[in-house]
Amino acid sequence: MSYKQILVPVDGSQISFSAVKKAAQIAKAFGGQLTLISLVAEDPFTDADFYYSSAIMKEYFVQAHENATKALAEALEFSKAEGVDAQTLVIKGQVSAEGIAETATELKADLIVMGSHGRKGFQKMLMGSFAQDVLRNTELPVLIVKA
Repeated sequence: MSYKQILVPVDGSQISFSAVKKAAQIAKAFGGQLTLISLVAEDPFTDADFYYSSAIMKEYFVQAHENATKALAEALEFSKAEGVDAQTLVIKGQVSAEGIAETATELKADLIVMGSHGRKGFQKMLMGSFAQDVLRNTELPVLIVKA
């Protein structure tokens, strides 16, 4: 199988940057296109039991978008270091496995590459696995990179 469109979710963590490096290597080997995405919640206070002002929300959106843009710029440098140019996108919506799966479908991705903490046992049970959630929400191949 050839991977022509590779999607990598980036959250600014070293784990996500490890996934970018691996995805760039794969894109280079297959002559594929690399797309780096960062998800920003449109309304992080959905179902909250308190009221918040629009000033709080405006500050949240500005800071979240800046953080996402900064993380993508850093990820792009990792990609370039591997000799691969990449497209970057900030996706507004829910920060969720479904959001990644939907974006992968919209971009006609062949592969999703993402990092994982590799938690086990009680920690995994308490905190869950975002990577496993993505696996459950897509039929695309998902490569999990442990950092």
